[in-house]
Amino acid sequence: MTLSRVSLVTGAGSGIGRAIAIALSHAGYQVALVGRRESLLHETAGMLAGASLVHTADIGDAAKARAAVQACVAKLGRLDVLVHNAGLGQVASIPQTSDELLETMYRVNTFAPAWMTREAWGTFASQHVATGVGGCVITISSMASIDPFPGFFAYAGSKAAASIMAASVAKEGAAIGVRAFALAPGAVETPMLRAAFDEAMISREQTLEPGRVAEIVMACVRGEHDALNGRNIPVLPEAFKGWYREFQASHGLVDAL
Repeated sequence: MTLSRVSLVTGAGSGIGRAIAIALSHAGYQVALVGRRESLLHETAGMLAGASLVHTADIGDAAKARAAVQACVAKLGRLDVLVHNAGLGQVASIPQTSDELLETMYRVNTFAPAWMTREAWGTFASQHVATGVGGCVITISSMASIDPFPGFFAYAGSKAAASIMAASVAKEGAAIGVRAFALAPGAVETPMLRAAFDEAMISREQTLEPGRVAEIVMACVRGEHDALNGRNIPVLPEAFKGWYREFQASHGLVDAL
């Protein structure tokens, strides 16, 4: 019997999350689309090749983050791929970083992936016992977690914390067939990027398209990058790979994809 594979993507209403959801659906996955804006989630659902579930939630709330995973498993029957894509980014210098901004940034960017991974763990374990099939957890991090811009004090810290969780998930997940990856894209052409940086600051030639990130996600899901299981992996435009090789050599970092 062929298993009907199921994925959950947070921040699925636009940008990288939408591209990942579309890629997963074309690969045969049912997709649970999670985000705060229902209308955009329904737009994404209309672009998918197969079945989907729209679940509106602010995953910066622990109970709502856990409930999103519960709804996916209850309504779609299982969970094979969990993609932590939802993110909050706001440029603020250290003196401008309020307690409220810090808490909100970490709740969305760090705590939500932790809450949702923990909630999914029992499902991954029981599926592995029943079928031998493991899970895959992918966190969309940021190059800010490796080399942050000024003003990314809260954002870079929250993304770095989420990224290192991939190492823990990979190590503990080995016993139940769970693999984990953090992807650290450079600038991606999304509304969130343009809310912080105009084209005079970061030109389109210096950005990645969301579809490129989705391609790397799918390669990780298929097992093509298992040598990097548990790592925080830079994903860069060609124009920046030369710079990164120099940066990498002085910091002992993995290759960019």
